[in-house]
This record gives sequence, C-alpha cells and structure tokens, in this order.
Amino acid sequence: MYNGGVPAEKEKSMPLAHLFRALADPTRLRLINLMADQELCVCYFTEVIGAPQPKISRHLAYLRRAGIVGARREGKWMHYRLTLPQEQHAAAIMETALEALRQDKHMQHDRVRLNRACCGSNSLVQLLGAPIPAKVAASLI
Repeated sequence: MYNGGVPAEKEKSMPLAHLFRALADPTRLRLINLMADQELCVCYFTEVIGAPQPKISRHLAYLRRAGIVGARREGKWMHYRLTLPQEQHAAAIMETALEALRQDKHMQHDRVRLNRACCGSNSLVQLLGAPIPAKVAASLI
C-alpha cells in the first residue's frame, strides 16, 4: 500500500495518518455512520449500502487495522462496533467526524434504511435470523 514515501517505522508513529486514510473513503464513512450508536453484523451493512459482502468486509478490515473498529464473533455472526482511538487528537477528530455524519442527509437516509432492515417488516432478523443491532456505550458518540 502506498504510504506517501514514509518509511514503515515512521508510519507506525503517526496514528493521525491512519485515521485520515480510514476516513478518506465514502464507503468507510457510511460504515462508520451506521456503527455510530450500535454494534452491527455484516448483513446489515450489505443491505443498507447495497455492496457485496466481500467489499464490505474489506472496508471493515481496513477500519479494524486503523484501530477505529472492533469485532467479536457470536456463533456464525461477526459483530462490528466503533472504538475511539487512544490518542487524544485522533479521538477528537473521530468524534467530530461522527457529529458531521449525523448531520449529513445521505447518512441520515442510511440510518433510516438500517432501521427498516433491522426493525421493519421483512427485516433481516425475520428473514435471516440476524441478530438485532446492540446499542453501544454513549462514550463512543
């Protein structure tokens, strides 16, 4: 992966660079937006975003490597949630980005679609037996 000519050992000491790269993709921003309040499995992302599961999984892996998404397995389901960076400035940037996403009309539309996918008629819970999204601690938002 291109790192702007920065040696690998120097790149590890720049968490802000990782964060900005993670935030630089529209699909990853949509994923972050959907995880702002809750832990979700991949099936919800594919339903709302309309992208194939391998593409969603690739972006989630990128966000995990950047240290802003955590995951846990429960049976056959992988659950993803946001995690704030440890570094103070990176955490502040992440919180500001989440607030900006909440205000964006397109991101609000994604949240409405997520609500339908999990809680509406013909929801993924009913169709696939998907787990209901779990709320996360308010400290992340």
